[in-house]
Amino acid sequence: MYKSVISVSPLEEYRLELTFDNQEIRLFDVKPYLDTGVFSQLRDLSIFKSVRISFDSIEWINGIDLDPEELYLKSIPKK
Repeated sequence: MYKSVISVSPLEEYRLELTFDNQEIRLFDVKPYLDTGVFSQLRDLSIFKSVRISFDSIEWINGIDLDPEELYLKSIPKK
């Protein structure tokens, strides 16, 4: 079963700090997505910083979202 995102904070260098429902805090790098389709809109820092929780995952003000399973699998634990 996948883990739900319960908190998100935008960080420098297009990274996100994510807290999952198991209380694990992980860092997700958005940079690899910035050259792919609609994700290029996230280069605009005002859009990138608009990230918020949407149901069990995250979403930006322009409707772009990511699957919580991908967020968990492609993130690293925060030290």
